[in-house]
Amino acid sequence: MIYKMHYKSPLGDILLAGKDNKLIGLWIEGQKYYLSNLKEKIKENNNEKILLQTKKWLDKYFNGEKPKIEELDLAPIGSEFRQEVWKILCNIPYGEVITYNDISKEIAKKRGIKRMSAQAVGGAVAHNPISIIIPCHRVVGTNGSLTGYAGGINKKIFLLKHENVDMSNLFAPKKGVI
Repeated sequence: MIYKMHYKSPLGDILLAGKDNKLIGLWIEGQKYYLSNLKEKIKENNNEKILLQTKKWLDKYFNGEKPKIEELDLAPIGSEFRQEVWKILCNIPYGEVITYNDISKEIAKKRGIKRMSAQAVGGAVAHNPISIIIPCHRVVGTNGSLTGYAGGINKKIFLLKHENVDMSNLFAPKKGVI
């Protein structure tokens, strides 16, 4: 059984989902791929341990603290490739950004191959089912474009500013590129 809880945040309503006392989802209302990886029945439960822990984690985060990802037991659902990308996302330090190209180079190096598609990486980043905690908002285009946030560019900008990221070399893409 999958349990869910709603969390009110500065970004709006956030849906938390857990299974077997592990966090499997965190979606900002209205984001792309909302609940896309869940196939089982979902039941509201405001007393589920992992969801309460996630709520506390989010409270700390939005209060300007820097909670560690390791404080939560995460179990995002996705392919082996997506898992590999999400693991890299978990290592992006608070307040810093990396590019899709950086991630593709890291995966290529780990796999002992010449190249990895930055577009494939972008698809995996976009399908991250545990937004904010697995910090996909910290990934930008090589040219500084704030492209590709499933929650929307305005929310990505909010999160980066919240983390005091230097925004001087970053920009929102022209309409239609998001």
